[in-house]
Amino acid sequence: MILLEYDGAGDDNDETVALVGKVRSKIIDESSSTVPKNTPDGNSNTILLSTGHRLRYWRSVFEGKSWNVWGGAAGVFGGFWSAVQIGVNKKVHCILCLAENAIGPAAMRNDDILSMYSGKTVEVNNCDAEGRLVLADGVAHATKRFENLDLVVDMATLTGAQLVATGKKHAGILANTVEVERRAMDAAPELLMDEFKSEVSDMKNSVKDRSNAQTSCAGHFIEAHLNEDYDKGWLHVDMAGPGTNGQRGTGYGVGLVLSLLEAPGF
Repeated sequence: MILLEYDGAGDDNDETVALVGKVRSKIIDESSSTVPKNTPDGNSNTILLSTGHRLRYWRSVFEGKSWNVWGGAAGVFGGFWSAVQIGVNKKVHCILCLAENAIGPAAMRNDDILSMYSGKTVEVNNCDAEGRLVLADGVAHATKRFENLDLVVDMATLTGAQLVATGKKHAGILANTVEVERRAMDAAPELLMDEFKSEVSDMKNSVKDRSNAQTSCAGHFIEAHLNEDYDKGWLHVDMAGPGTNGQRGTGYGVGLVLSLLEAPGF
């Protein structure tokens, strides 16, 4: 864990922010299509498993497609360094959680129980979900050790599911307050309407890349047809998941509508 600190706060009213990112080296399953073409070869760094799969150690985290294992740390460190150069009026901590993903006698295994820095215990049921473990210790350190902390931001290339949910140009965000969520959303323009680009009309009715935030794209398609003079609120609800249970409808939406209408009891 690397700890960096910048104190640009002019008075006690200025924010104190902790930025947490992770970087790790990687073991690559050579049966996968994600193996970088320039990964070094040789028996000295190849392991043959009983399953018949060959795992090869990625000797340098900066070789090949290294962005997908150090992108979060690069993002927060780049932001931290830029904030220092600009001279923002905040106190900023930067935590870089570095870990090596390698096979060895001390490596974690499925069914292990880990004691985290937060004091909580974690059962390992997926050894490939290790990035969140180092980030968890990073945010625990920040919230335990840094005084008068106002905001914690963690960043990582954490899940493939993010691509489907928010796409290739928007990160997925999760916040514990509406205010923090709004600050993040205000920083990002809408970049998905290119999915509907058409040579013969204003737009197509379906996306060209179905792995690029398809649910958000569908909502933006509808949004594009609001009257240009309308400047009030709009809410799109995609209820494909909660709307059904097996072959039966769940009634989802009734409570949401009544809550939006501020009905008594909702």
